[in-house]
Amino acid sequence: MNADWHPDPTGRHELRYWDGSQWTEHVSDQGTQSTEPLDLPGAGAQQAKPQQPQQSQEPQHQHTQPQGQAQGGYGQQPQGGYGGGQQPQGGYGGGQQPPGDAFAGIKGDLVDGRFAETEGPGPRLQNSKMLRVRVTEPFMARQGSMVAYQGNVQFHFQGGGAGRFVKKALTGEGLPLMRVEGQGDVFIADTGKHVHLLHLENTGISANGKNVLAFSASMQWNIERVKGGSMLAGGLFNTTIRGTGWVAIVTDGEPVVLNAAEAPTFADTDAIVAWSAHLDTSLKSTMSLGGAIGRGSGEALQVAFQGQGFVIVQPSEGINIPGA
Repeated sequence: MNADWHPDPTGRHELRYWDGSQWTEHVSDQGTQSTEPLDLPGAGAQQAKPQQPQQSQEPQHQHTQPQGQAQGGYGQQPQGGYGGGQQPQGGYGGGQQPPGDAFAGIKGDLVDGRFAETEGPGPRLQNSKMLRVRVTEPFMARQGSMVAYQGNVQFHFQGGGAGRFVKKALTGEGLPLMRVEGQGDVFIADTGKHVHLLHLENTGISANGKNVLAFSASMQWNIERVKGGSMLAGGLFNTTIRGTGWVAIVTDGEPVVLNAAEAPTFADTDAIVAWSAHLDTSLKSTMSLGGAIGRGSGEALQVAFQGQGFVIVQPSEGINIPGA
């Protein structure tokens, strides 16, 4: 039996799409498409091959894309997104084909649905190394982090202001940003690093600027000196993000999250990703006379943390450039 729409074997919908070898999650009722897994708990779905449908059973509109739905796009978005933005009706531009047509004659794991776009409002992890943001309100993203988008989306350079520019020049800590707005889905990533999504409610985190991928435009951010650090020590300025919203950070490998309240906590300045903004910090130096003459441990400076909060540490200290 060729790939086509057929009466839903579960009886829950008017039509369900048969891809030529198996039933899919794509269903249609009165010309309106949606998705529903075939094997819902207790549904008792039948896996039988569809019988040759009668012409009278097929609605005339079944071979066109219904208005208000777009395969894999935000036409299926529930009303309202992160922050209460309303999602527009309709697909990305119309003229889209029924599910399966784009992959006619092709089989494999890339086209069987397991790598399809993640659904849901606001920011969602597409996978462990990519973030998908359904745009219902503006957000900030690291410049150059967009890898794909669908819909009517605009990207604008976002300057940090004179104060942040001076701090970046003096400290080396910076966060090159672009403002993303419009309607659609945006996919962002950073050189295959692991992506982690945090939701903040009237609180803040202090993060290494190079580990910040994106965050809500409503959040406040600034370059601040790490408490206990000095202007003469490198790597002791971080980007602080405060407010209510979401923040996406990246780690070079899978991180460990330490509870600073459990015991005195110390981390290498180059391996720290982020920590609770209200933690007390100080510097600890393990430099000794032996280290000064080449017999040191190689771990000369750490940040010490105290208080109620967490510390995120990645299994990498960045790119090590050997001396000449």
